[in-house]
Amino acid sequence: MTKRVRRNHRPAFKAKVALAALKGEKTLVELAQQFDVHVNPITQWKAQLLQGAAGVFGSEAKASSMGPTADLKTLHAKIGELTLENDFLAGAPGKAGMPGARR
Repeated sequence: MTKRVRRNHRPAFKAKVALAALKGEKTLVELAQQFDVHVNPITQWKAQLLQGAAGVFGSEAKASSMGPTADLKTLHAKIGELTLENDFLAGAPGKAGMPGARR
């Protein structure tokens, strides 16, 4: 008996299998044979589908579908740049011998 390699299934495949399980036209064993997946993941995917179904019609779906409007990497880079600039400018008056240096 050979050991099976762990497979990662795409969300579309999981949704397809979970919807087929939800329909109830076939037993879990029949679905497992049809899609070449063990019964346990089918049960888990079906439960996840049922849990997430309410979010499709609620305000959660609208908020998450809009997504962030700005690129996070760009924002983080800008924050780093401004922090560096502030640190440099905060130390500049003291280096120039000016009395306005913050301590």
